Amino acid sequence: MVERAAHLDTDGRGFGDLALFLDLDGTLIDIAAEPTAAFAPAGLVEQLERLSLELDGALAILSGRAIAAIDGLLAPMRPRAAGVHGSEFREEAGGAITRMAPDVPPDLVREIRALLEFAPGIVVEMKGPALATHFRLAPELGLEVERRLQELLPRLGGRYELRPGRMVLEVVPKAVSKGSALRHFMATPPFAGRRPVMIGDDAGDLSALRAAEALGGAGLRVGGEFFESRSAEFQGTAAVRQWLAQVADHCEERRTGVL
Repeated sequence: MVERAAHLDTDGRGFGDLALFLDLDGTLIDIAAEPTAAFAPAGLVEQLERLSLELDGALAILSGRAIAAIDGLLAPMRPRAAGVHGSEFREEAGGAITRMAPDVPPDLVREIRALLEFAPGIVVEMKGPALATHFRLAPELGLEVERRLQELLPRLGGRYELRPGRMVLEVVPKAVSKGSALRHFMATPPFAGRRPVMIGDDAGDLSALRAAEALGGAGLRVGGEFFESRSAEFQGTAAVRQWLAQVADHCEERRTGVL
């Protein structure tokens, strides 16, 4: 429930010292049948811009999507972000994107595309340093997709691993994760010295949820296909957006002297 996140203010400091790290799909926006069908709900961009301003810029998107895709969903906002599970960074809002890992080898891309032509409904999404295989349109094929991908991984010399998500399996460089991305941001302004809070909804967010907790902050979960609703802090994307609005209101009230 949203109320479970209220403990972040039990010490009376409010929310102004938070550093917010937010997953995108399944956390801020609803999961779509295909990645290209996703969209940001009305008012989300304005809400994130306001919240970033209230937190002195200490807000970043940590997503499995490429940063260019994040920008497409959140235009005209170009937030601080880590894309492709930490394979890309943008350390300044509107700034340049830095790649942290090379592209998936072309020969492997060809093999995976050929491998997954065995059934309709499988969507292969290229992300540069990673490759995502979506089976939401054919959920009964999930185990077979995983088996076939696992057979290919040894050809990559131990540099990649298979990471599950919500009806998706991703071939991702082992050296990167959302957790390492969060720690990277927390070592730099404007995040350094703040309490990190990560909000996420699936397996790819676990490393960042744990990193936030290890750094003295909190990892907040969104219920759904991965986290059980009864034990999650939020019951869906609308609840996350509602809580973020409350945080922004609280910060503004403290800044203007209302509280």
